[in-house]
Amino acid sequence: MHLFPNDKTATTMNKAVTFIAGLIAGVILTGILAMQMMPSMMLTTHESRYATVEETCAALKNSIEANDWQSPATRNMTASIAKQGVTLDKQVSIVELCNAKYAQEVLATNPEVSTLMPCAWGVYEGEGDKIYITGMNMGLMAKIFGGNIARVMGGSVAADEERMLAPVIAE
Repeated sequence: MHLFPNDKTATTMNKAVTFIAGLIAGVILTGILAMQMMPSMMLTTHESRYATVEETCAALKNSIEANDWQSPATRNMTASIAKQGVTLDKQVSIVELCNAKYAQEVLATNPEVSTLMPCAWGVYEGEGDKIYITGMNMGLMAKIFGGNIARVMGGSVAADEERMLAPVIAE
């Protein structure tokens, strides 16, 4: 007894198996590529127009406050970890920023994302003594969460962050 009654059935089955194998391979390849690309897509990095981490942090704080946001803290991570006996060769700081209105809009529906608040930008000394500002890609992060987070973080917050960074980043 033959598995397939005729050649036409065998050809159809071979095509179906080939299609399914290709589909599975495509899904796996897409997953691998997404995992490789995701870290660089989640963060945005800009070169600062200022010569030091301290100047950049001060300029960011001024821009944050000029745009009706608050900057609750600037944390010198290099000094902070030095207190623990660990040395970092380059300067790294974190500038926090918060807008109470946007925080309320998000937390009213999604209090679980409080772990991502306040927003923050990292400021660090990179190669060639250039200073960089890095932060979460709010537009992409908002799309991943969807719903109200996408509306607030992907809309108002992303636009405000772009406006606040403009006078601080190199052209």
